[in-house]
Formats: sequence, C-alpha cells, structure tokens
Amino acid sequence: MPPVRSTDQRDQTVPRHNPVLQRARKAPVKPRRPWLFITGAILLLAVSGWVLAIILAPAFQHTIVVTSGADGGIYRGFADRYAPILKQKGITLDIRSSSGSVENYQRLKDPRSEYQVGFIQSGTTRPKETDDLKTIAAVSYEPIWVFYRGDTTIDRLAQLRGERISIGVPGSGLLNVALQLLAYSGVSGDNTTLLQMDAAKAYQSLENGQLDAAFFIGRPDAEMQRTLLNSNLKLMSFAQADALVQKFPSLSKVIFPRGSTSIANDRPSADVTLLAATALLVAKESLHPAFVYLLLDAASAVHGREDYFTPLGKFPNVNTDEFPVSDESIRYFKSGRPFLQRYLPFWLASFVERRLLILLPFAALLLGVLQALPRIAETRIKNRLVVWYREVKLLEDEIWRSDRPGREQISQWSEEIEQIDAHANQIRLPQRYLPDIYALKQAIDVVRGRISYMARQTEK
Repeated sequence: MPPVRSTDQRDQTVPRHNPVLQRARKAPVKPRRPWLFITGAILLLAVSGWVLAIILAPAFQHTIVVTSGADGGIYRGFADRYAPILKQKGITLDIRSSSGSVENYQRLKDPRSEYQVGFIQSGTTRPKETDDLKTIAAVSYEPIWVFYRGDTTIDRLAQLRGERISIGVPGSGLLNVALQLLAYSGVSGDNTTLLQMDAAKAYQSLENGQLDAAFFIGRPDAEMQRTLLNSNLKLMSFAQADALVQKFPSLSKVIFPRGSTSIANDRPSADVTLLAATALLVAKESLHPAFVYLLLDAASAVHGREDYFTPLGKFPNVNTDEFPVSDESIRYFKSGRPFLQRYLPFWLASFVERRLLILLPFAALLLGVLQALPRIAETRIKNRLVVWYREVKLLEDEIWRSDRPGREQISQWSEEIEQIDAHANQIRLPQRYLPDIYALKQAIDVVRGRISYMARQTEK
C-alpha cells in the first residue's frame, strides 16, 4: 500500500500551479479580480452622476436669456417687468434686444444659440416641428394702430392705395402683418409707396407731412402710443375687422373705448375698432421645467390684470396653436402650481414631478440588479468549490466502479486526491465560507479513506 502522507508533508509538496483536472476536464476557477463589482460600481457612479446633474442643473443655472424686441418696444417692456419678479426667486433675466418678432423666432429656432426664451407675435411665422419650440403662454393682445393725416375719414385699408405708408422695420412682426393686411385689401408696392421705418421716425414723418399713414403696434399705455393718441393725427377704425379676422385667424378684433385717452377731452370721441395680434411667450424645448413655472408666475403677475381690451384674468392663457404648448403650462392653467412647487425649492419639486415616472422603472431595474449582485457574487465564489467537489465525486465514482485495482492505479488515485487536497488549501474565500471549505475537505477525506481501504484489500 503506498504511504499516505501527513498533513505537514502535503503542505510542503503543494504544487505551484493548478494541474489540469483529470475528470471534469475543466480548469479550476482561479481567484480573479472582482470585475463584476468594479463594473457595477462604475455603472452606479455614472447613473448617480447623471441623476445628480439633472437634479442640480437649474440649481447651478441662475440666468435665463430672453430675446425681447426693440428697445422701448412692447416686448422690452414685458421683459423689464418680468426681471424683478424672477430676481426674487434668485434668477437673473438676461434681456437681449432684437428687431422684433421675426428675429426672435430666428434666434430661438437655432439650437446652437444661447437664447432660451422670447416673445413672438402670432401670425408672423410658420413654425415647423423641427423648430423644437414650445409656447409657455399667450400673454397679451398687441393692438395694431393705423394713424393718418387728412380730412377724409379712413376706415378701410383699401382707401390707403396710392399713399405714402410706413409699415414697420425688417425683422418685426408689424412689417409682416401690415404687408398681409394691405395685400388682402389691394394695396401693394406697385400702387402705393410702402416705407420701412421705426415707430419714432414714422411719427415724426407723419407730423411733418412726409407720410400719409403709418402702422404702429403696442399697448395704449406705451409711451409711443400715448404720444400718438394725444396728437392731432387721426386713428383709423377697422370697419372690416370681422372679415379680416376670419381671413387671418391669428388676429383678434378689439375695441378701444370712447374716452380711453381722455375723459375730459372725450378722446377718442367714439369707440375705435382695432385688430390685435397676440404676444406669445415661447421657449426652447430644452428649457428646464422649473424655469417654465417661474416664467408662468411672472407672466401671471404682469399680464393678469384688467386693461382696455381684456377682462381680469384673460391673460396669460394657452389658447394658441402656433407652437405646441408645454406640458407644464397645461398643468399650470388646469390646476395651478404643482403641490410640491409650493413647499420645495423649484428645481427639486420639478425634478420629482417630471422625472419620477421616468425614473421609477429604472429604479426598479436598478434595485433588481443590486439584489442580484450578491447572489451572482456568491455563485461565482461557490463555483471555486463546486469544481473540486465535482472532481472528488468523479474520482470516487471511478473507485467504486473498480473491483480489483492494481497498485499503480491506487497510487494514481492517491496522488490525485492529495493534489485536490492541496488545491483546496489554496482556495481563498471570505470567512463566512469556511464551513464550505471544510465540508470539501471532509469529502476529500472520505475519498482518501476509500482509497486506503482499496489499498488494504489489494495487499491481501
């Protein structure tokens, strides 16, 4: 019977590398670097960074860039009134002047531009789905005023044929709407002198007789409108307003009441029918929802009051279809500011409300992964033992199948079981798996005992 080596002898003869397993025909699982945990940690770190960036983006962004319109114009006036309201929330409104509605649209639809929000006059553009713009709210009527000189009363645009008319400046919404209205009334550059002037120059040209009529746009309390309404110039009343509104749905019919300029002087001396475009507050799709709510609050404070043309609460609203209306605006006008917006910082409340539905499935998946990782790790660890259990079992099966093994066969079995035992001693596992290691060693001892028994039977 071949001698069975002691434990000390086995420790001194431990091979420096794992042998090829004789029966499982599979290399033993060597201790490896925990790539699974490293990969999982990197993934979790990346996801956490992404989520944190979404949450904190508006917290670190304190400026909204708005393209407002001409200095002294109606849009600039709106922006100047928004600024202090937003400042109370810690947001700076960076106001950038432009020539008007058309230029504002061009700026906003450029995805590379720094402009985030702007005012656009209804009917002055033909939006495309690829513009990636959204309406925050319709905020105000923009009355169109036509002032003229002469003794003849003018109440139809066709009566201006052959005259000298100022129609606004390039890039403005006024220029666009004036050309449309005049063309529909049979007035064009072929039969009339159409001049492009800003409001101040047009007023001076009317006063000194260089113009016969001029288009203006703005609220009656604006400085230029007050000047015009208190001058000796005549204000045209649109007798065909109903027909024009049917033709141009972006326009509305409004009434400037008798005596609105001066009750004492009865100016105007009769109700004046005007056409009005609608000022739209438009933003890029990329504008954070938290800022949409802040802008809606500012718009409500500035435009919610009663005026000459609208009852209390008429504006702001979402009664427009020129650009898609933002989801936040629909929610705002349906049920007011979200509940969390009243008690949490605006950026955090918006994240919870808007992102939660998106993150819930992801969170469930992430939770499942986190729960699976320990099981996967445990399986990988135990596989280091299973491969040797399998080898021990296959060796034992071979021993039981052999009725009369020779000395050489028994010697080979003894060598194999000692190699398996030596490698079992090399396995490095967390302490909680020590019972599994000793269970493997017990299995090895069982097979070793069977080999010893077969050796004794052979000696007889």
